[in-house]
Order: sequence, then structure tokens, then C-alpha cells
Amino acid sequence: MRELQFREALREAMSEEMRRDKSVFLMGEEVAEYNGAYKVSQGMLEEFGPERIYDTPISELGFAGLGVGAAMNGLKPIIEFMTFNFSLVAIDQIINSAAKMYAMSGGAYSVPIVFRGPTGNAGQLGATHSSNFENWFANTPGLKVIVPSNPYDAKGLMKAAIRDPDPVIFMESEVMYSDKGMVPDGEYLLPIGVADIKRAGDQVTVISFGKMMKVALEAAEEMAKQGVSCEVIDLRTVRPIDYATCVTSLKKTNRVVIVEEANPLAGISSELTYHFQRHAFDYLDAPVIRVNSMDIPLSYSPSYIDVTIPNVARTIEAIKKVLYTS
Repeated sequence: MRELQFREALREAMSEEMRRDKSVFLMGEEVAEYNGAYKVSQGMLEEFGPERIYDTPISELGFAGLGVGAAMNGLKPIIEFMTFNFSLVAIDQIINSAAKMYAMSGGAYSVPIVFRGPTGNAGQLGATHSSNFENWFANTPGLKVIVPSNPYDAKGLMKAAIRDPDPVIFMESEVMYSDKGMVPDGEYLLPIGVADIKRAGDQVTVISFGKMMKVALEAAEEMAKQGVSCEVIDLRTVRPIDYATCVTSLKKTNRVVIVEEANPLAGISSELTYHFQRHAFDYLDAPVIRVNSMDIPLSYSPSYIDVTIPNVARTIEAIKKVLYTS
């Protein structure tokens, strides 16, 4: 085991797959000469050369479409968006081409492509650079959506995403690239669509994914000091969702809190809440509580950011409310 930064784990995953399979290549803004906007691809141009590490113009629609065409013709592109906020410029290629091509071609064309980059807020970047799109893409049949929370999961899931025959959305966080975690020396892959119980407990189930896992785990730690046992589940992927692991935990704890950075309307937390009341209603001893960002564009002001997005205090409040509601 070694301690790697989040960015290093992603780089290692991509590099291993590029050594293994010559059809894999990386394309995006500043991924080559500049070593990546967040240094995720540092050193990859030197190893693999300009034939496989491509710098692109500032034209997301163009290079996303180029990637889709390459995938349809036997290559395995990794398309980096400097932020998923910029993916909106390319969303027609993602939604109407990549996601639907296999079905519309009657199985003649698969699209083994990975769209990756940071999602969500990263501090004082303003409203147009701080949105969460996990639930947007998860709403689209034909896409798989991965949102890892730590270096170990990031490497294993990135390798699985590159080998997957279907288009995968791989969402990271700018504020997590320097996070460190233990990663095995040898090769490993993690299955897409399988959640992970990061902390076992038996009184309240807390479900989250991505960088909000830090909030969920810290809140669970604080509640443990007060004698409350929280089971914390990391979804890891939000399409497909591992409903079985979540329901099994609910049947044990009978209470659920879901922490999600996205706005509350039509989010992953909304979908889970519906699933619980539809398929495990008799096990609920209290209503499910969601902790989301406030339903407003994210402000530039750091004081407003702190109160807008989910935090430990709001999560603890939700845990206490669901615990003491009968």
C-alpha cells in the first residue's frame, strides 16, 4: 500500500490503462503541455507522446464530438472537461450522441468513452462555475455516472470506467485533488454500481457520495462522541445506484439521512427517498431527511457558501431530528 493524492491515483489509473491498451487516449484543454489544469495528467505527455495526449482548443462541443466519433470507431477516449460546468457546451454530444448511439444503431455502435473532470463548488468561483450535474447525467439512460470520494475508489473506478463498453461520466472535485489515501501497489478494479459502507453503525443510516462524504463521516464521528451509532454509506456511483446496500442498512437502522451537494429538486437524494418509501416503507421509523444545498445559485461570498452547501452542523441536526422523531 502507498499513500497517493487523489490526482495521483487518477493519473496512475489512466496511465496503467494506456500502457495496457493502445486504443486509450486522453484529450482536453491543457492536458498535455501544461500537465493538466489540476496536474492530473502530469508527465503523461512525456510518456505517451502527442499522439495519445491531445491538447484541444477551448471548444468542448468539438472535442467531445470528436471523442464520440473515435469511440464509435474502436478507440477508447478519455475526455477531460476543465470543469463539468463547461460540459453544458458539449451536452448535445453527451446526451444525444454518446448515451443514445448504441440504442439508436440497434447495437451496431458502442461508445466506450469516459468524460471526466471536476463537479460542484470549489470555493469562490461564482455561480456559473459551481453547479452539480450528477443528477442531470444520472437522469439519462445509456450513461453511467461515477462520483468517487477518495483515492482508492478513484483509481479502481477509473480503470473500470475506461474498460466499460458504454459511456461513463466520471466526476471529481477540485478541492479533493490533493486529498491523500492508501492505494494498493498492484492492479485492481472496483465494480461500477456497488456502494461501500465506510463506517458501520446501527442507529442511523447516512448516505452520501463525492466530497460530501467528508461531511457525512465527520458528522458521524461527532455523533459517536454523543453515543449515537451512524452507518455511513458511500454510493460511489449514482447511475446505477446500489439500492440493495442502502435498503439493507435501512432495515437495520430504521432511519436515514442523505447528504447531497446538489440542489434539492429532483436530486439523487429525492430518488433514494422515493425508493425507500416505495420498497422499504414498513422499516422506516421516521421520515427520511435530506441535506442539500439551498435552492439558490451559489454566491461568490465565502460566508454565503458556508451556509448554502451541506455542512457538518446541518447534517448533525438532521441526524438528531431523524433519531428523535417517532
